Amino acid sequence: MAEPDQTTTDTRPGIVICAWEATGSGWDPVEDLSGEPWSPNGARTVAVPSEEPEALASTLAGHLSDRRCRALLLVGRTRTADRFQLQMRAENRTADGVRLDGIAPSVARATAPVGEMVRALNEAGLAAGATSDAEEDAGSYLLYRVLTGLPDDADTPVVGLLRAPEAESDAAVHKAVKTAAQAMARHLAPLPRFRPA
Repeated sequence: MAEPDQTTTDTRPGIVICAWEATGSGWDPVEDLSGEPWSPNGARTVAVPSEEPEALASTLAGHLSDRRCRALLLVGRTRTADRFQLQMRAENRTADGVRLDGIAPSVARATAPVGEMVRALNEAGLAAGATSDAEEDAGSYLLYRVLTGLPDDADTPVVGLLRAPEAESDAAVHKAVKTAAQAMARHLAPLPRFRPA
């Protein structure tokens, strides 16, 4: 009998971590020569590479439609703050600031445990805060598209957006992403065990 693949036997919920900018985010999910992405305790990381925003929005929505993926952390840079920022909402705008849709909600709110994530970052020695201000870029666009695309009848995934200051080192960004992802993972329940047919 064939062995089931690891994604069906692993009861850790998936957390998608995506740096939306092809360069300059400071985040690399693979830390060593194993080629395996880093994962927080209690969850498994699904690393999604950057691509054009419209295509990336579809890719991320596809991952979250899989009930094994229970969270998404978007990672990028802020051009308006000198500390790490957890963005709590996104507006109905394209990456260029043009209104997306006249019928869709004007604002979508992140579902991540922002307060807990900010506390964890500060306790890790990283200056951090939460903001309701959305920057006009692909990160805000992706956050809005993902949140408004979630089905109403499903358990809502944990979705958040972490921004690092432009001058922050890659090492600090790595530490911040890990800290934020671990705080998110604490809110995820294990998946049901695989039952062979």
